[in-house]
Amino acid sequence: MARHVAVFRFRSDHAKKIYDALQPELPDEVNPRSTTRCALEGMDTLVLTVDAQDTASLRAALNMYLRLVNVADEVVSLVEKN
Repeated sequence: MARHVAVFRFRSDHAKKIYDALQPELPDEVNPRSTTRCALEGMDTLVLTVDAQDTASLRAALNMYLRLVNVADEVVSLVEKN
């Protein structure tokens, strides 16, 4: 069966904080047809890797994790602004 993999690299001054925010979500995989990994490259690059059995699972996992990355980045920006 074909595997589907997506890798995103986010450069941000908040990469470590976003990474820390995502860590509690990773062990609780919602969909058994996909796995998600998150890593840091240096202190300014967050690497998000999603591996799925099919395109529907890939899309669902990406929707969730890309939204989480976006929300974490927005919250960190708001906190630092205030």
